[in-house]
Order: sequence, then C-alpha cells, then structure tokens
Amino acid sequence: MVSYKELGLVNSRDIFKKAFEGKYAIPAFNFNNMEQMQAIVQACVEKKSPVILQVSSGARKYANQTLLRYMAQGAVEYAKELGYNIPIVLHLDHGDTFELCKSCIEMGFSSVMIDGSHHSYEKNIELTRQVVEYAHKYDVTVEGELGVLAGIEDEVVAEHHTYTEPDQVEDFVSKTGVDSLAISIGTSHGANKFKPEQCTRNAEGILVPPPLRFDILEEIEKRIPGFPIVLHGASSVPQDQVAIINKYGGALKDAIGIPEEQLRKAASSAVCKINIDSDGRLAMTAAIREVFAVQPAEFDPRKYLGPARESLKKLYMHKVENVLGSAGKA
Repeated sequence: MVSYKELGLVNSRDIFKKAFEGKYAIPAFNFNNMEQMQAIVQACVEKKSPVILQVSSGARKYANQTLLRYMAQGAVEYAKELGYNIPIVLHLDHGDTFELCKSCIEMGFSSVMIDGSHHSYEKNIELTRQVVEYAHKYDVTVEGELGVLAGIEDEVVAEHHTYTEPDQVEDFVSKTGVDSLAISIGTSHGANKFKPEQCTRNAEGILVPPPLRFDILEEIEKRIPGFPIVLHGASSVPQDQVAIINKYGGALKDAIGIPEEQLRKAASSAVCKINIDSDGRLAMTAAIREVFAVQPAEFDPRKYLGPARESLKKLYMHKVENVLGSAGKA
C-alpha cells in the first residue's frame, strides 16, 4: 500500500471547492507517456494552475502501474524544480470495477472514478458506494457518473447519449457519498463527437455542433447546490491540428468537437473538472506527422517527440488560460 500523500499528491476535495467558488474548472489532462506528462506539468507550472493527471485503464496497462506511480511522484518534484509547487492529483479515469479502483488506490492514486453508468441505476449506486467506502478510508476522493456519453475513448464505447436525469442526482449523491459527479449534457468521447448532419454551418462554413444542454446542468445545480460537477468528452478538436494531420497523410474525416466558448460557460458554473484527451492526441499526432513528412530521413525519437511535446504544452497553456480559467489559481 502506497499513500498518495507520500508521493506529494493531493486529492480533489479542496481544489474543487476553490474552483466552485472561483468559477473556473480544473484541467484533467490524460497522459500515457513521459512527453505528455512533461508538457502538462510545464504548462500548468507556467500558468500556475492546479492540474489532474488523468490515467485511463488502457493507459495504466500501456505505461505500467509501477512506472505511473513514480511518474506521478516525478511530476510533483518536476513542478518544484520548474519553480512552483502546483497541486497535482493522480486520477483514474473511467474505472469500471471495484478491483481496478482498489488497485489504483493501493498504488498511490489520490482520486478514482468509478463509472457504473453502463449498469442499472441500482447497480450503479451499489458499485459506486462500495468504491467510496473503500476510498474514503484512505482519504481518496471518488467521482461517479450518471448518464452515458456517446463515442469511443480507449475501452469506453457507447453508441448513444443518455442525458443525466436531474431527478436522480440528489438520490444518487446521498446514497453513494461520491465527492464529484460526471454528467451527460451533450459532450462526447473521441475526435468525431458529432455526425455532420447533427450540425449547422456558421457564416464561415464551419460545422457547429448542437449546443450543450445547459438547461439540464442548471437543473442539476438546483438539486445539488454547491456540488462539484465533471464534464467528460470535452475536447474541442482544433481544426488547425486536424488540417495538419490530413495535410501530411492523415485521414481524419468529420472530426468535430465542443466549442470552447461553451466549455468556458460550463467552467463558470458548478463544473469543477473538465476532461481533455482527444485534443492532446491531435496536437501530438499533427506535430509528429509534420516532422515525418518534412524531414523523412529523421529517425531520432527526440526530434519528433520533442516538437510533439512543445505542441502539447502550447495547447494546454491555451486551455488553462482561455477555456478553463484556472490560470493563477494554484
């Protein structure tokens, strides 16, 4: 058993309280490797933002749980070395079993998500409460989920949205004891969040997706006032990155994300955590594809992963400053 406190990490309780009061959201950036982690820490230190280092079940298998623990500890020390001791959370994204959540808690995670949204409502409550009871013994915070997001991300696959029912949230929160709640109001996993026929074209001819269901969010806020809400599937799918990928041999068709102004509006409400994964993948892939196309003789990984890291850092700084509003809040 390794306590996250020994690694210098924090749980999400205090940073969510401050985010709620300050009307901003904490960035939850997914990472799988060293370059992604470096970019996240560099960006958040420069912008003095708290951050959630987020690991999916697939990323945990890919990176190795022991290495992840030391990478998280390294992130804390790296932030200090860069000159600012920002609050860092290590969070399990979309944990689907009690056993996985328990294992992560024992390996030093400071926060876990138990996603029981694919189960019946009663089973979701039962599973979530089981994780909460175990996690709270070690002062680890827990995120639950009500409603289902469409799309694909790692091992999370769903064909259709199921919007969160505001009538259920108070009951769910009181029966489970969760510390935060992921809801479904129209965000979606992956880079292809919407079909073109679901969108309209603006004056510039750019496809604009249907707006988020802020009416549902407002109703949920009334039912559980002051409670931290989480948005998954909140990448904006920057079209400049999509264009670079496609220019240099990619085949990303109809990649459409969530407009950043809608995310900024959400961040100024009860939404205290916004998950961003696909945007990072796009920025990284675009940078690597460009190096391979422009410098086809290059074979030093540092020469293409380095530019990818810089592109990621630039993206994360923009998100922290202009979308989430968490700059200067560390």
